[in-house]
Amino acid sequence: MNTDKIYAEQLANEYAPKDTSKVVALRKLDRKAKLPANIFTYTLGIISALVFGTGMCLAMGQIGGQTTVSFIAGIVIGVIGMIGMGLNYPIYKKLLEKGKQKYAFEIIELAKTISDKE
Repeated sequence: MNTDKIYAEQLANEYAPKDTSKVVALRKLDRKAKLPANIFTYTLGIISALVFGTGMCLAMGQIGGQTTVSFIAGIVIGVIGMIGMGLNYPIYKKLLEKGKQKYAFEIIELAKTISDKE
């Protein structure tokens, strides 16, 4: 197996002009299938990390003073942030699977027409 040849072909295909609109349509369908999962995952991840950081700041006394109430509240808020971060990937996988199932038929049919043409 000549890996240099495979790499050269992949690179040439990447830079070759895409004269068919089917390839563009295939990329758009792929993006459309993955976009909702990506948006949700980034949003939940950022919010969870911020919640976790806020909880840790409360627990360490950086905000809210160094009281027992803020310490306990910080731990509770931090655990909520950790749970959000922990659930982020399984939710992403389910949303991605759902998006792929929704557009699978169209993508497969379009990919078959493109590959049969060549």
